[in-house]
Amino acid sequence: PSSRPNVIFILADDLGWGDLSCYGRPDYRTPNLDRLAAEGTKFTDAYSGSAICTPTRCAFITGRYPGRLKIGLVEPLPATNRSVGLDPGHPTIASLLKKSGYDTALIGKWHLGFRPEWRPNAHGFDEFFGIMTGAADFFTHKDMAGDPDLYEGKVPVERIGYTTEMLTQRAVEFISQRGKGAESPFYLSLQYTAPHWPWEGPQDQSVSRALGRGYDGFTAGGSLKTYAAMMKSLDDGIGEVLRALDRAGMTRNTLVIFTSDNGGERFSYNWPFRGQKFSLWEGGIRVPAIVRWPGVVPVNLVTQQAAIMMDWTSTMLAAGNAKADAAYPLDGNDLLPVIRGTQPLYERTFFWRNSNQDAALKGHWKYLNDGSQEYLFDLSVDEREQANFRELN
Repeated sequence: PSSRPNVIFILADDLGWGDLSCYGRPDYRTPNLDRLAAEGTKFTDAYSGSAICTPTRCAFITGRYPGRLKIGLVEPLPATNRSVGLDPGHPTIASLLKKSGYDTALIGKWHLGFRPEWRPNAHGFDEFFGIMTGAADFFTHKDMAGDPDLYEGKVPVERIGYTTEMLTQRAVEFISQRGKGAESPFYLSLQYTAPHWPWEGPQDQSVSRALGRGYDGFTAGGSLKTYAAMMKSLDDGIGEVLRALDRAGMTRNTLVIFTSDNGGERFSYNWPFRGQKFSLWEGGIRVPAIVRWPGVVPVNLVTQQAAIMMDWTSTMLAAGNAKADAAYPLDGNDLLPVIRGTQPLYERTFFWRNSNQDAALKGHWKYLNDGSQEYLFDLSVDEREQANFRELN
């Protein structure tokens, strides 16, 4: 493979650690993501940058702890907030790869600011197609206030279709166009809105119409059956993206990274972990993560190397021979040496915060403060976070 691969970063929205069949989901299958794991390396100890979407997206896009930026302290950014966004002058994964010669695109969810100076095209993305807010109806593409929320670049647009399928189609088109003799490598950030609420599968247009009468039911309803349908659409779409790489002859020269922005919610399978989205228990921050780069990344490997969202930023920059801005040092590490086996697994120290909890991880020891009590867990023997070692001291 070339020393400068194409890069595809696929981010699911509110996908729990066990929501893929290769991570243990018992009631449906995710064959395409299972295939991706079999063709690459699967992480068992990967973490998000936050338990809530705006901060963890800030962590990825900047490669830094979200608390370093004002937008990273908003949990999450409401559609009505026009007072804060991603700092216009702050380097991003897209601006740094673009500076290194990459063509860049974001397809999917942004959620880092709504004014023009905070939008994707102002932060290094040549192309953008997707939603600006945290959630939009999968059929009407309206946000929780009932306002249209679908953009092509800087311009609001109207399209007919189910969001997951529309994002997949646009990603396939982007890859196909790049396969026609493009001279520059590309970076595609494919940030799906699934399986985040509203709970709507591809056949649930009647639900969409009901939600359209006031948008007070975005987090209501749903079922395990609906969630499975949303996940099937997501997995099918990722399969189409992988096949587009095959058709374009780009598979061997493309680094693909898949993960989730935070832990899952109501219908997620987080076993064996405690908690879910919004909390700093393992269920809120432990996420699936898969890396594939044929000829570079070992196949069918499972690693216990601890990883955090900012690591994927550093890893992609290193793969693309792009340098970070010295004024904004990265908080993540390039994990390719560990994945390739040229560096042994090593202990990490991570930190998280939200409005009512703080947490830190050092090796297998995890500290958590929920505002009323302090906890100390040994995750090597207690991933369920049941035995508080702090009470023994």
